[in-house]
Amino acid sequence: MIKRFFAHEGEVDWSIIFVVMMLALIGLASLYVAGTHDTVGVNVTRMVIMQAAYYFAGIVVVMIIMRFDSEQLWRVAPYIFGFGVFLMLAVLVFYSRAYYARTGGMWFAFGPLTFQPAEFMKPAFIVMLARAISQHNLNNPVHDWRSDKMLLLKIIAWSAPVVVLVLAQHDFGTMMVFLAIVFGMTLVSGLSWKILGPIMGVAGALGTTAILFVTQTWGRHILEKVGFEAYQFARVDAWLKPSGDTSNSAYQLWQSMKAIGSGGLSGTGFNVSHVAVPVRESDMIFSVIGENFGFVGSILLLILYFLLIYQIFQVVYDTSNQFYAYIASGVVMMLLFHIFENIGMNIGLVPLTGIPLPFISQGGSALVGNMIGIGLIMSMRYHNRSFSLSERQGFS
Repeated sequence: MIKRFFAHEGEVDWSIIFVVMMLALIGLASLYVAGTHDTVGVNVTRMVIMQAAYYFAGIVVVMIIMRFDSEQLWRVAPYIFGFGVFLMLAVLVFYSRAYYARTGGMWFAFGPLTFQPAEFMKPAFIVMLARAISQHNLNNPVHDWRSDKMLLLKIIAWSAPVVVLVLAQHDFGTMMVFLAIVFGMTLVSGLSWKILGPIMGVAGALGTTAILFVTQTWGRHILEKVGFEAYQFARVDAWLKPSGDTSNSAYQLWQSMKAIGSGGLSGTGFNVSHVAVPVRESDMIFSVIGENFGFVGSILLLILYFLLIYQIFQVVYDTSNQFYAYIASGVVMMLLFHIFENIGMNIGLVPLTGIPLPFISQGGSALVGNMIGIGLIMSMRYHNRSFSLSERQGFS
């Protein structure tokens, strides 16, 4: 295994690298604009250099992960999942109190650097769940009621501890990301629609109930008893009435909507900002793109994202490896949820959840987590013609 890890020379998917590089350049340019016009006042040069350093770290991570073929990923899956669970448990005790008081998030802090273990847990969880589904389908080539029920129970068993640990950190947005990953991977797992149909019905009912709870006073009292914080309800209020709410969350959302609207069709031009949006470097970075480059620039950004998704599906089609296919479905759902949630909350379609825009928003944890996902996809192309589990255990 170790010898093959260093010896193999495979094919590099330059089309994926090109799209990620374009997104990186857009991200760095957007951060420069956001920092330049930030009302709080930030060190723009330091912020951009730090983000570039995170990109470099992500590139190193991609180069390492792409050396793992499907057999090696299969073998290390339980270990990286276990390490991710350990980090998620550790952060409940050793989180930065100062950072928690400032943002409400449980993160590790190492001097000026912060780290969110949930971002590492996302790709680790994807690989582990892909292994669990693949193993079940290998052992049960014929899907019937009994085997589908067992598969569903396995998916729940691997997912429940992660969701509980995220909820213990009071991070509703990240919990929604994990649920989106589980939904996407369950959808392609081979489960019969006789099971998937009721599940989707229950999910819809739960979503409707959740909206009812967060918008009603009696429902909020119940949610407070299970760990929901006041700032989360404030985000919902800001979403419902952004123009009439005077809280910081509502002001940030309202200013973001105004900034995007001021961009019009072609934008105000690079580094030209007429609307002040507080702390737009992270969650509100799309407001920079919408204002500076307008509707045209926003559409081009979406085209880049969908081109990346298309290339991921193309890699899966070319490799024809079941284990890789499940990994890819998890990575795609992770990226899609981040994209639609972030852009949606910037334009007021969904409540603010603290979800960053992939490869664009400021922050090292999310960026490296996304790059790990890209590394997993690059591994598929890199080992397309090499020895892998697809050749040994019928994954093709």
